[in-house]
Amino acid sequence: MKRKNRDTPGRRIAQAIIAQYKPKSVAEMQAALKEVFGPMFEAMLNGEMESHLGYEPNSREEKETTNRRNGYFDKTIKTSMGETAIEMPRDRQASFDSIILPKYKRDVSDIENKVLAMYARGMSQRDISATIDDIYGFKLGTVDKK
Repeated sequence: MKRKNRDTPGRRIAQAIIAQYKPKSVAEMQAALKEVFGPMFEAMLNGEMESHLGYEPNSREEKETTNRRNGYFDKTIKTSMGETAIEMPRDRQASFDSIILPKYKRDVSDIENKVLAMYARGMSQRDISATIDDIYGFKLGTVDKK
C-alpha cells in the first residue's frame, strides 16, 4: 500500500512552530500555539480593515475615501488556549466594525476552531483566505506592525 504524501501546509506550520518554540511539554505547546493565534487574528483584522477602507496599507494611489488607518489599540481575547493580547486596528472616523471580532466580544474560540480545522485538512493559506472571504466577506491581510 502506497503511503500518501504527508507534506501538507498544516504539517509544515506545525513543524515550524515546533522548531521555533521547542516545546518539551503539553503546557509549552499550548503556550506556543497561543502566541501563534495573536498574529493570526491580527492578520485577519488587518484584512478586514483593508476591505473596509478599500486600499492596502502604504498605498500611494489616490483613495476613494478620506478615512485612513489610525494605529491600533490593545485588546485581550479568549482562545481555547487561554487569553492572549492582540493589536486591534482602528480608523480615524471610528467607522470600522470588525465582523470576526465585534465590539465587546472577547471569545474567539469559534473562529479559531474553524481556521484550525482548515489548516488540519491541509488547506493552503490562500484557500483559507478565500474561505474566510466567502464566509465573512473580507480578504486576509498581513500583519504590518510599526
